Amino acid sequence: MTEIYLYNTKARSKQLFEPIDPTNVRMYVCGPTVYDYAHIGNARPVVVFDVLFRLLKHLYGDQHVTYARNITDIDDRIMTKAADEGVSIRAISNRYAKVYAEDMGILGALEPSLTPRATEHLPEMIKMMKELISKGFAYEAEGHVMFHVASMENYGGLSRHSRDELIAGARVDVAPFKKDPADFVLWKPSSDDQVGWGSPWGKGRPGWHLECSCMIEKHLGETIDIHAGGQDLIFPHHENEIAQSECAHGVTFVNYWMHNGYLTVDGEKMSKSLGNFHTVHDLVAKFPGEALRLSLLTAHYRQPIDFSLDSVAEQKRRLDRWYRITDGITAASEVPQTLIDALSDDLNTPKAIAALDALAAEETADELKAGAQFIGLLMQPNDTWFQGDAPEGITAGEIDTLINARIAARANKDFAESDRIRDQLESSGVILEDSPSGTTWRKAD
Repeated sequence: MTEIYLYNTKARSKQLFEPIDPTNVRMYVCGPTVYDYAHIGNARPVVVFDVLFRLLKHLYGDQHVTYARNITDIDDRIMTKAADEGVSIRAISNRYAKVYAEDMGILGALEPSLTPRATEHLPEMIKMMKELISKGFAYEAEGHVMFHVASMENYGGLSRHSRDELIAGARVDVAPFKKDPADFVLWKPSSDDQVGWGSPWGKGRPGWHLECSCMIEKHLGETIDIHAGGQDLIFPHHENEIAQSECAHGVTFVNYWMHNGYLTVDGEKMSKSLGNFHTVHDLVAKFPGEALRLSLLTAHYRQPIDFSLDSVAEQKRRLDRWYRITDGITAASEVPQTLIDALSDDLNTPKAIAALDALAAEETADELKAGAQFIGLLMQPNDTWFQGDAPEGITAGEIDTLINARIAARANKDFAESDRIRDQLESSGVILEDSPSGTTWRKAD
């Protein structure tokens, strides 16, 4: 079997992946807080770790990988939106969870094995808090349950933050009931007009970190193989998950921590005020999901990526070329080993894309299709892919026929005919682009 090497954030090094149980490889990726549409930065971990899910299934078998991606449906932002609209939090969370699943599907992400929701795990959360209190790692104060950071000797091992950074990351206002400024909330009280659940400490709601710890324990176990998410989750979220789970169970929580880098847009941090804020929902209405997916895979997942609409258009043209080369291929061959080798080296997607480009240059159509489909590309019939691209008055099929006629004319050194076909297409609003790997077309601007 091909060996996989993954960069482990906690170890700060690339390590050979050795699952706890090869018949049940377990992976958890932090999912969305469903109070609004997901933005393109939220989509990066979905796409990146979907590729990892595909790789693990390829190597260990479809039935031997369990991938959980949660839905956070308990959150103050959901509560605020529900109050503003005069509806239940369930109405808000169901609305945006449905759109999220649809949008990620358009990006080619496979459905996870499990999609647990926080609201379905209140008993598990209460049980874990009781356990932490009984072991001296947590305490109750004025209706809150707090994790006492000083009680855990190696707290901060994932992020390696300083004491000041740990305090800042607690994200709780300084309160007289806290034993230590770095202590973080496991449970907080809800007022009469706020959503809440019953508990031994009164009506309230859980902290965000606790939710993931309990969903992982219930569905994947006390120790799992891989936990992944965006770099912004390293601290405090993942640090606090470690604290809760390891103090409750006394065993290692996660063997391999993986984090993707930040996403910027046109060289700047994404912001509504800058006008560069892109939701996936808006983008998939303008661009094919595969072009967006490929754009998110062009940089190595651990590195920053600069997203732009020009980049999406460029990847659309690359896919156009691949679709043309593989036209007529109905039965894909084995996945090329060059692709598997690239992905097994810490998900090196740029190297995998380069391998696909090499196959395109050689016009090795069956291997190109097999490799591209392995990472969620070239999944549509050619007619479906190209429909809607052609200007009014000419079809994609007619354009392809003319391109083939032009290729034949050039092969016969009939350059006058070649130029005539180019001019005919240009007058119809079609621009041809020649490259060493073939001819593609695009609609004139």
